[in-house]
Amino acid sequence: MEVFFTFIPKEHQQQQLIAEFPDVEFYFEYKGKSRLPTADIVVTFGEDLSDEDIQQAKKLKWIMVASAGVEKMPHAAILEKGIVVSNVRGIHKTPMTESVLAHLLALKRSLPFIYEQQRKEEWSRKSGSTELSGSTALIIGPGAIGAEIGRLLQAFGVHTIGCNRSGKSADTMEEMVAFGQLIDVLPKVDVVISVLPSTKETKHMLTAEHFQAMKNEAIFMNFGRGDLVEEKVLIEALEKEEIAYAVLDVFEQEPLPKGHPFWSMPNVVVSPHVSSHSEKYVERALEVFVANLKKWLAEDPHPSNLVNMERGY
Repeated sequence: MEVFFTFIPKEHQQQQLIAEFPDVEFYFEYKGKSRLPTADIVVTFGEDLSDEDIQQAKKLKWIMVASAGVEKMPHAAILEKGIVVSNVRGIHKTPMTESVLAHLLALKRSLPFIYEQQRKEEWSRKSGSTELSGSTALIIGPGAIGAEIGRLLQAFGVHTIGCNRSGKSADTMEEMVAFGQLIDVLPKVDVVISVLPSTKETKHMLTAEHFQAMKNEAIFMNFGRGDLVEEKVLIEALEKEEIAYAVLDVFEQEPLPKGHPFWSMPNVVVSPHVSSHSEKYVERALEVFVANLKKWLAEDPHPSNLVNMERGY
């Protein structure tokens, strides 16, 4: 059996794989394509495979995506060939939750103002700091990541409301609403945090009406996918001060182009899609892969974190 990585893990990680699975042939090539025609399994970050690649992959049965999002993959070609796709959903929850909390606490406790005063060598105590405790947060997409965000927000005394398609209960959410009820709950929340994937249903799901319904002091945080809201809609909401801040880790176009309004807007924090970054990322992804490869070799063709390529998640 051939396993082809289109990225290169650290040398000791490669050797661990080779030692643990002596009967498997492993190949590692950064964004490579040379082994696609003969690979049984491909491990990828999901951004480097095209329709043509899938057609060339004559033996491919399973694609393990070392990320949560699969929106850039050739869905139709994969579905046509019946290739199993799984991801590493859940491994991002620690770094992403820490990123969300870091940005949120920085704004609440006026850290940008404090840092700027230090650079200016100015002693000012007019920071305008507020507290996170006693506020209400709406978490759109309370899956593994959203649940962890909710758990830690509750430790800070934050009331958590989850929002998903069905409105059915989710871990660490004290209330739940469905997508269709979103507009009704927005006026009472202080923080809106999205960790939704990109699907046909979620594309441009937030409209101008949603931002108009938010508190003027609300903080909007998008850590899911950039196409949740049209950027022109968000820019207009920020310019009209319909919300106080936007903290954005994802964008409709990445990298964010030079000269884009977000770069210079005083009420926008631009995070270049790094909220999930951690020195433990590949280590955690490989833990998921190793467990699933053992199942696969035992002729269990159902790895954990299966992706429905028709739905897109």
